[in-house]
Amino acid sequence: MSQLLRSISAWEDEIGKRIRQARKQRGLTQQELADRANVSRSAIKALESGAGSTLSTFIGVVRALDLDETLDQIFATASTISPLAMIKEAKRSRVR
Repeated sequence: MSQLLRSISAWEDEIGKRIRQARKQRGLTQQELADRANVSRSAIKALESGAGSTLSTFIGVVRALDLDETLDQIFATASTISPLAMIKEAKRSRVR
């Protein structure tokens, strides 16, 4: 299925699978992850099964798995330097 056409339910399933995979790669049980994220084990179970979650639970779990950079990448800001400015600067550097 195209990622652009993926339903909310499909995204919940995919995110749940990825969270479960990250937890297992780190050798954590659901309870250990819940303790680190300061949420209940049932919240971890629901998140991993794609049953939905609160945003605060999701963020807590992402942080507990040391995946904060992933959140930063989702909302990365675009470069403020224009491509034309970069070309002009490169030409100036060659002349000097």
